[in-house]
Amino acid sequence: MKPGRGDGKVRAPLGSRQARTRRRAALARGTTVPVRRTGLERLAGRAWRLLAVAVAGYAGYLIVSRLLLPVVAVFVALIVTAVLRPPADLLARRMPRAVAVLLTVLGSLLLLAGLGTLVAMVIRSQSGQLGGQVRGGLDRLEHWLEGPPFHARAGTLGDLQHRLGQLLSTHRETVLSTAVTGAGWVVEAAAGGALALFCAVFFTHSGERMWGWGTSLLPARPAGVWRRAGRAAWRTFAGYTRGLFLVAGTNAVVVGVALAALGVPLAVPLACLEFVAALIPLIGSPIALAVASLVALATRGPVTALVVLAMIVLVGQLEGHVLQPLVMGWAVRLHPVAIALAVAVGGTLGGIVGAAVAVPVLSVGWAVFRELRPPAGEAPSEPGGG
Repeated sequence: MKPGRGDGKVRAPLGSRQARTRRRAALARGTTVPVRRTGLERLAGRAWRLLAVAVAGYAGYLIVSRLLLPVVAVFVALIVTAVLRPPADLLARRMPRAVAVLLTVLGSLLLLAGLGTLVAMVIRSQSGQLGGQVRGGLDRLEHWLEGPPFHARAGTLGDLQHRLGQLLSTHRETVLSTAVTGAGWVVEAAAGGALALFCAVFFTHSGERMWGWGTSLLPARPAGVWRRAGRAAWRTFAGYTRGLFLVAGTNAVVVGVALAALGVPLAVPLACLEFVAALIPLIGSPIALAVASLVALATRGPVTALVVLAMIVLVGQLEGHVLQPLVMGWAVRLHPVAIALAVAVGGTLGGIVGAAVAVPVLSVGWAVFRELRPPAGEAPSEPGGG
């Protein structure tokens, strides 16, 4: 048995009879004896805590999957609140806050209605010539496939269209049931959108008071911790949302200008599609550009379609090396590998919805952890301590 460090005393092995005797004597005197834990014991303590966190996270996932509609509605309401809060705060300096929130919401709805009207007008104005462009593009594509290096036989695309029509007529009932299911999803989406707008109005008007009322129901010490966590979470979420909208808007402008320069029809609707798709990091923008390349292939030929496909790489480089570090680096301190893994895990667990919410959830969780983590060299306080 070796002397202890610096005290010159002989330390009894943990769990021995001498150690138990010393501990009982210390408890009888009303004092405590520090216990030296082995590395295996510390590892076991952390392991069961991580296991408890994993079980709680899985239980939360099950609850969210059962309540998907209200959860998604609240998430969308938080996104809308992050966008509407700055103009509402600016207007509230000159008028009552209720009037400022009402004007902000009405102005946003009018802006969305104007964009929808513009897209509809563009589609309607180009629908007449779009059919001829599609037929001409298909003829050019068929001639291109008949030449080197493919040497496809004549009428390949016609046979493909005929077989596709036969497939649709054979599986007509399946197509109709899918359409009915899609109509049900449209109704649920409309209900979720109405709930999200309703919540966003109140979040924009008095969200901090609602959070303060909720934390006031807790004891003093947990309430303070929750208030700190809430401030850190909202600061990160709002910064991420505004940065994401700015990145998506920049991508939409670049794509719209490039498609218009290439003479691809429906440039404005495709730019709007790029804006919506870019709200899903890493995978949304390539999917929207793939749709644009199909339109370019059907209307302008394979060369223009290849140019649009090359834009996927260019836009990805612009977003990954310029926009993301400059616009979102100050709000989300996450490595690109962490973002990619979060999108992959979210998409695996929850599909498109999971991929869309994975990065903000990870960002908020990391921000709360950094806010509540004790400074280096300071041990975390025990629950119930002063």
